[in-house]
Amino acid sequence: MYKFDRDRQFKFSDFNQPMGLKMNPENRWVLKAAAIPWNEIEDRYAKLFPGKNGMPAKPLRMALGSLLIQKQYGYSDRELVEQLRENPYYQYFIGLHGYLDKEPFAPSLLVEFRKRLTEDVLNEINEMIIAYNTPDDDPPGGGSGGDEEAPGSEQENQGTLILDATCAPQQISFPQDINLLNEARENLEHIVDTICYEYNYYTPRMYRQNARKNYLNLAKCKKRTSKKIRKAIKKQLQYVKRDLGFIDTLLAQDEVSLSPKHSKRLEVIRELISQQQYMYDHKVHSVKDRIVSISQPYIRPIVRGKTKTPTEFGAKLDMSIDERGIVRLERLSFDSYNECDVLIGAIENYHRRTGRYPERVLVDQIYRTRKNRAYCKVHGIRMSGPLLGRPKAMTPEEKHQSYVDEVDRIEVERGFSLAKRSYGLGLLRTKLDMTTRSSIALSLLAMNLSRLAGSFLRHMTITIFSRCKWQNLLPKNALSGYEIYLCIC
Repeated sequence: MYKFDRDRQFKFSDFNQPMGLKMNPENRWVLKAAAIPWNEIEDRYAKLFPGKNGMPAKPLRMALGSLLIQKQYGYSDRELVEQLRENPYYQYFIGLHGYLDKEPFAPSLLVEFRKRLTEDVLNEINEMIIAYNTPDDDPPGGGSGGDEEAPGSEQENQGTLILDATCAPQQISFPQDINLLNEARENLEHIVDTICYEYNYYTPRMYRQNARKNYLNLAKCKKRTSKKIRKAIKKQLQYVKRDLGFIDTLLAQDEVSLSPKHSKRLEVIRELISQQQYMYDHKVHSVKDRIVSISQPYIRPIVRGKTKTPTEFGAKLDMSIDERGIVRLERLSFDSYNECDVLIGAIENYHRRTGRYPERVLVDQIYRTRKNRAYCKVHGIRMSGPLLGRPKAMTPEEKHQSYVDEVDRIEVERGFSLAKRSYGLGLLRTKLDMTTRSSIALSLLAMNLSRLAGSFLRHMTITIFSRCKWQNLLPKNALSGYEIYLCIC
């Protein structure tokens, strides 16, 4: 059940400030609150509650506002609730009509907020916030407001689209085969103990102390040879298979059944044992859809080829940036994929939003396939990078244009760095598949909101696109956009 409150878009002057405290109307959280169309988003949020019975849900402004604050500073759920109780600006941002020295909700309710605000809902909210902060005289695509185009007519290409991929690592321990098997063994022993306790069965002998001792012999070994590792893995596989046999025998009884949590965990462990047995038998270290975490089996290893972290464990995503510096999530998957398949879809999304194709697309080498080049050529889009075939001599204008494209493409790398350092994309702590997707979409939403509210003035006052637009209009002795940017930063 959801109860509408049409006063969510109230002004800062209507907030009941504490006695003796004069709050600043130019505070960043006040500006961010003014940049969000709360009433429009609330209409979309209310559709998630079709029923009319039960306890009314918390308002959208409280749910979304709390998650945005948490994403900005990386608070834990308990710490976030304490910060909301102590900070009047936070209370205004989440929609309270006055300062209250009490917790607005229980910390456990934040899990439900993340479940309700799914990836699709947050992407839709992101578009609503962007549209709400786009001036009426600023046409989509960043072009100048000129003659009105006839409906259905093809407009001239204009604007820039930057696209790149990254990985959002998950907070899990580094997956080692021996550690995964030891954790699986301990989980199976717990399931056996639970069944025997609930149904008053005799607990079978599982040699726990010997299994633990064999695990520690390798875990504490400073010099691990391949022979020692294979010997330890073989022993752990034997212990695990023995425990699985006990569970299968107990489940064969008509009266025995597992809880949904234990059933799901047992299914994951069976798949893990199958993968580990295959790698042990074939003496390989990779397998399709490899499980790297028993508690989070949806996580997959993503090979990135970076010097510091060649392989990351988390979700892979493609992020695009348009000429206004607005970021969007183009694709998100826990399975590895080829980034080149995302380019055409990202361009079509740009065309659907603006009514025109971008003038140029700035991507790295992996996107420059023959299929993507042919698509861009048909639609008159210039793709950054050298042409296929034997290198040809470049004119000074072509060299300058290539340099400008490479410099401008760095904007997406800067966006990744900012999202990982300041908006929680560098290490995700959520435990569920859907909440992890929501957390990633929320990071990009928080980035856009900070930019639209004006807090990105230090970082992006002179954008990469302003230099391309004004370069021929500035006098020769004027500073370039990049030099102005360095002066401000």
